[in-house]
Amino acid sequence: MNEILQAIENVGREKGLSREVVVSALEEAMVAAARKVLKTKEQLVGHFNPDSGTVDIFKIMIVVDDDISEEDYDPTFHIKWSEACRLAEDIQINDELEFPLESTPQMGRIAAQQAKQVLTQKIREAEREIIFNEFKEKVGTIINGIVKRIERGNYIVDIGRTEAILPISEQVRRTERFSQGERIRALIVEVRDQAKGGNQIVLSRSRPDFVAKLFFMEVPEIYDGTVVIKGVARDPGERTKMAVLAREKDIDPIGACIGMRGMRVQAVTRELRGEKIDIIAYKEEITEYVRAALAPAVITRVEITDSENKIMEIIVADEQLSLCIGKKGQNVKLAGELVGWELSVKSESAKKEELLAVMGQGQSSNENGSSEETEEKEFSSLPHIPGVPLKAIEKLAQMGLAEKDKILELSDDELKQLPQMNENALKNLKNWAEEE
Repeated sequence: MNEILQAIENVGREKGLSREVVVSALEEAMVAAARKVLKTKEQLVGHFNPDSGTVDIFKIMIVVDDDISEEDYDPTFHIKWSEACRLAEDIQINDELEFPLESTPQMGRIAAQQAKQVLTQKIREAEREIIFNEFKEKVGTIINGIVKRIERGNYIVDIGRTEAILPISEQVRRTERFSQGERIRALIVEVRDQAKGGNQIVLSRSRPDFVAKLFFMEVPEIYDGTVVIKGVARDPGERTKMAVLAREKDIDPIGACIGMRGMRVQAVTRELRGEKIDIIAYKEEITEYVRAALAPAVITRVEITDSENKIMEIIVADEQLSLCIGKKGQNVKLAGELVGWELSVKSESAKKEELLAVMGQGQSSNENGSSEETEEKEFSSLPHIPGVPLKAIEKLAQMGLAEKDKILELSDDELKQLPQMNENALKNLKNWAEEE
């Protein structure tokens, strides 16, 4: 193997490129140098000769019809079909023929420098394309790296064959700071193919998917698909809510994520620098899912007020209100993001005041002329009936039938006419009315 071939093999190994890619780059470099020396507009192509270790330069000519007009015919680029037939068999119009240059150009210092520049550029482009394709397939996975430097608050991370960026917008600046040379784990969220300046691999430590992928790595049941992460809502650096579902009945999805003595969830918490993690069981029924998402608060009632726009009203006991809402509204905000609904939280006393106000307005326009004071006295307290929609209780109160004995006088068909009533709610209502 001559020196040129040895050099090609070495460059390929060093850059992770195939021999064909390096040879192609070398051919293009030599063509650029030849064009510089010859100062020609001819179409040139190079072919590497493995025997001699040199690149042979050819000019390309396009076969045109013999009847082509003089205005369209250019002897620099064209060869007529009749002439081409004498040189090659089965030649067709628009085919290309290659002719070796009559004399091989001797490269001077400037041409050699240009050949080196083109070769370097082509190898970099090929290397960049390989890296782009490699990391494009890794989007959504966690990668390990070392903080190489910090530029304007952005971390430049060495991830092996190339560098990545952890921008300010993807950092958890409230709780995390990294120093130069420190090891870091992050989620690959984007790979940009930039014509100038190489690829830009964008990392994140603030996205909900980062937490999900950490559990994917820590929990074997999630890795093998036995436990599924159904949703993640996150306030980076503060708190995360994650809903999980087991595909097998005998598996506890929450226990699997927590691990023995909390080892699995603690490993994730350490990586997140102490961020709190709430793991809840996913529920198919949306109101039950909301109850679970709002834990540890105990919910009195969940009412769907606008199913089309996904709006719910959450009623809680007065002493549970602050717990349900959470610090700076964090608990209800994350629960809403997790379930995908807008949640409006009200205390029982606030809800009753609201109902009294509505009833008072209705009474003021009532033809019977009963006073608001009488109405307020009549509906000053609504009964709490577990499992019965609040709107149904409100309707009973408006009809003057919110007492147990009056409810028992109504038929099932009449009770089913109440707002949001179903078989379950009907059963709960009758059980309550029958209690002594």
